[in-house]
Amino acid sequence: MPTDWLSQVNFDDQGLVPVIAQDKDSGRVLMMAWMNRRALTETVDSGMAVYWSRSRNTLWQKGEQSGHIQRVHEVQLDCDGDVLILKVSQEGGIACHTGRQSCFFRTLDSGEWKAVDPVLKDPREIYGDD
Repeated sequence: MPTDWLSQVNFDDQGLVPVIAQDKDSGRVLMMAWMNRRALTETVDSGMAVYWSRSRNTLWQKGEQSGHIQRVHEVQLDCDGDVLILKVSQEGGIACHTGRQSCFFRTLDSGEWKAVDPVLKDPREIYGDD
């Protein structure tokens, strides 16, 4: 695949672009993460979501520890070229490290954040007792 498509992505001054992972069937937003050029290229080449960890300063494939991988069906670029959406199939139905379907599980209600989605699997069962 030619790489001229990559030059149309406007990475920020740290070489990153925000990425929203969205369930391809339901349209539910599952998570937000970051990609650098290498992560985006590996994602496109492999068909599996690969992100950049700002805290660990390294690439990570979604699900490498949990098994909850994201198969990428479509990559979309916004009008300014500075935000991506990945249309994914979420293996195991869990995208969040809290054991929920989505990282967006809290809703503002009367001035308080309330969890509105259940924990599908205890994170200690997914990642161990760290």
